[in-house]
Amino acid sequence: MPTKVTVNPGLITINDGSSFLVTASDGSIDENLPQGFFVWDTRLISYYEISLNRYRLSLLASSNITHHNALYQFTNPQLPTINSSLPPGSLLVTVGRDIVEGMHEDIDITNYHNEVVKFQLMLAVRSDFADIFDVKSQQILTRGETETRWENGLLTTEYRNGSFFRGIVIEPVCASSQPRYANGRLMFDVAIAPGKTWHTCINFTALADGNVFKPQDTCAVPHNTKAGKVRDEFLTNATKLRSSNAEIAEYYQQAIVDMGALRIEVYDNGHQFWMPAAGIPWFVAVFGRDSIIASLQAIAVYHEFARGTLLKLAQLQATELDDWQDAQPGKILHELRRDELTTLNLLPYKPYYGTVDTTILWIVTLAEAYNWNADLSMLDECRAPLEKALSWIDKYGDFDGDGFVEYLTRSSKGLRNQAWKDSGDSIVYPNGQLVEPPIALCEVQGYVYDAWLRAALIYEVWGEKEQAKKLRQKAESLYQRFNDRFWMESEGFYCLGLDDKKQQIQSITSNPGHLLWSGIVPQERAKKVVNRLFQPDMWCGWGVRTLSAQNPAYNPISYQRGSVWPHDNSIIAAGLKKYGYHEEANRIAEGIFAAASYFQSGRMPELFAGIERQENNFPVPYPDANIPQAWAAGSILLLIRTILGLEADAPQRKLKVQPSLPKWLSDLELTNLSVGDATVGLRFWREGKQTQWEVTNNTGELQVELTHQ
Repeated sequence: MPTKVTVNPGLITINDGSSFLVTASDGSIDENLPQGFFVWDTRLISYYEISLNRYRLSLLASSNITHHNALYQFTNPQLPTINSSLPPGSLLVTVGRDIVEGMHEDIDITNYHNEVVKFQLMLAVRSDFADIFDVKSQQILTRGETETRWENGLLTTEYRNGSFFRGIVIEPVCASSQPRYANGRLMFDVAIAPGKTWHTCINFTALADGNVFKPQDTCAVPHNTKAGKVRDEFLTNATKLRSSNAEIAEYYQQAIVDMGALRIEVYDNGHQFWMPAAGIPWFVAVFGRDSIIASLQAIAVYHEFARGTLLKLAQLQATELDDWQDAQPGKILHELRRDELTTLNLLPYKPYYGTVDTTILWIVTLAEAYNWNADLSMLDECRAPLEKALSWIDKYGDFDGDGFVEYLTRSSKGLRNQAWKDSGDSIVYPNGQLVEPPIALCEVQGYVYDAWLRAALIYEVWGEKEQAKKLRQKAESLYQRFNDRFWMESEGFYCLGLDDKKQQIQSITSNPGHLLWSGIVPQERAKKVVNRLFQPDMWCGWGVRTLSAQNPAYNPISYQRGSVWPHDNSIIAAGLKKYGYHEEANRIAEGIFAAASYFQSGRMPELFAGIERQENNFPVPYPDANIPQAWAAGSILLLIRTILGLEADAPQRKLKVQPSLPKWLSDLELTNLSVGDATVGLRFWREGKQTQWEVTNNTGELQVELTHQ
C-alpha cells in the first residue's frame, strides 16, 4: 500500500454550506494563522482554546468524521488542583463539533482517577471579524467597532462598520454546572466523581446582515443537518460505480461525497436546484469557471449540477459596463463574495466578472446539459442569457476586432490574468518573462469555436436554421484563422497565445491540450500535439505539467508554472479520447489515479507538484491547496467517463459508449446512470485487449450503442 500523503497537515476543516471551521489538529484556533470559524466570508471566531486550570489539554487523536463534523480526543497533563495534583492521563476529554449553519460543540469529560476531581474548565474565545481575504493573506486590519456582552448566560459579540454587520452568540446549554464569563473566558467549575462523566454543549449562532445561522441544539446525538439530508439525496441520485479494482471505486465514491459537500442552493421560479462551490475552505462561494467546469465533469454522474449552475450564473449575468467589477453586458461572473471589503466596495467581488472564459463555457455547458437532460424548458429559460453571452463574445470578448477573444483587466483590484491560469505570474514567454495583457490565449479560442458550434445546435432545436448557419460559418472562419495564427510548425504544437503586439507567445504549456477537447485541432495535427504533451518536459508521470520544465520560469512547486492540476489533465484526457487516442487518455487517467492512491481517502487536491514520478517518491501537495476542491473531485468523474467514452443524446433517447478499459481497470459497472428521463445500468470488462460491454438495466426509453472511432 502506498505511503499516504496529507494535504495541509495539522489542520482539520469542516463545513456546512457557506459556514466552515478551520482548526489546528488539537481543535485550537490561532488568530495569527488562516484558521477560525467563518460565515459569509467573515471570521467570527479568531481564537479558541480549551484548558483545565489554564493548562492546555494533551491531544490523543482528532479527525473529521464527515464533511460537517469532527471529533477531538484529549487527556490531561499533570494538573495542579486546589487540594492535590491530578496525575496525567486521569481524564478523557472528548470534544465534538458540528457545523449546522452555526456551530454546535459537545464537551464530555470522564474521570478515570480513583478520587473526585475538581478544576476549572476554561474556554478562551476571541472574535476579530476579519475579512476572509485578509485572513488568507494574513494581513489583518480592523476597520469597524466591536462590542461584547455577557447577559443571561449568552456571550454576544457584534461588529459594525457602516452597513456591514456580523455577530456571534455563544450559548452554553445542557451544562452540568453553570458557566461564568470574565477576562475573555467562559469558565465552568467542574467536579467529577470516579467513573462519572461531566458534560456541556455550546451553541455558536452566527449573525450576518439580518440573517441568523443557528445550529441545531441537539446534544450528544448525530445531527441530521439540512446539508446532510441534501448530501444524502445527492448520493442516492448520483451514478454509482462498482469494480473489482477497489481503489478506483473508493476514489470515485470519495469524489461523489466531496461534490455533495460542496453544493450551494439555487432557487429559480420556485424550484430548488444545486450548483457546486469551488472548494473548501477558501472558495465556498458562487464561482463561475470552477462551478461550470465541475458541472461539466460531473454531468454523467448528476446532470442537475449543470442546470443549477447555468441558472444561478444567468441570474447574475452582467447587464452594464462597470470597470470596477470588470463587468460588461452579457458577461458571466467570476466570483461572488459577501465579505466586509466587498460590502464596503473596497473589493469588486459583488460580483466580480474578471474571467475571459466563463461566459464561453456557460454556452458549452448549456448545450451539454441539454444533451443529458433533453429539457426544453431549460433551453427556453436560458434563451435570453445565451443571446447576451453570444453578443458578449463578439462585442466585448474580441474588443479589438482581430477575430480572437482576449482579456485585459480594467479594475484597479482586478485579476491580471483571467483564464483558468489566473495567478499573476502564470503567463510567461519562453525566456520566463511575464507577458503583458491584453492576451489572447489559445484554449479560449478553442472554447469559442466549440461554443459557436454547440449554440448552432441549440438554435436548430428552436427551428432557427439561419442563425445556426451563421454560427457555423463563424466557427469555420475561426477554425481557419486560429490554425493559421497559433500553430508553431517548428514545435509541432500550438503557442500559448498572442501577446499585446499580436505576436505568438511560444511557450510550451498544457493549454493546447484543451484544444483537443474543443475540437479545433485538424486531425493531421493532433498526433503532433499529443506527442508534444507526453515529452519528458511536459509529462511528469503523474500528469501533464502546466508549464514545460525547459522554461526558465518552471517551478514544480509553484501554483501554475509547472505544477500538475487534476482538472486540467481530465480535460486533456477527454480531448485525447475525442481524437481517438484511447491509450494516451488512459495514460493520463493512470497517472492521476496513481497520485490519488497516495492522498488520504484517495481525495484529489486542487493541485500538486510537477516533480517527476519515480519508484521511490510520491506526489507532493501544494501548500494551502483547497481540499476538497470541486474540479479536482470532478476530474475523477470525468476520467471515468472518458475511459468509457460516454456521450449522451437525450433528445434522441440515445447513449453512445466507446469503452477502452486499461489493464489496471479490468472491469467496471455503472448503475443509476441518468439520460433524460431514462435510467440505465452498464457493465464493462476486458477480454484480452478488447473491452466488452452490456446493458444490465434500462428503465425508460433509451438506446445504448457503440461508437466506432
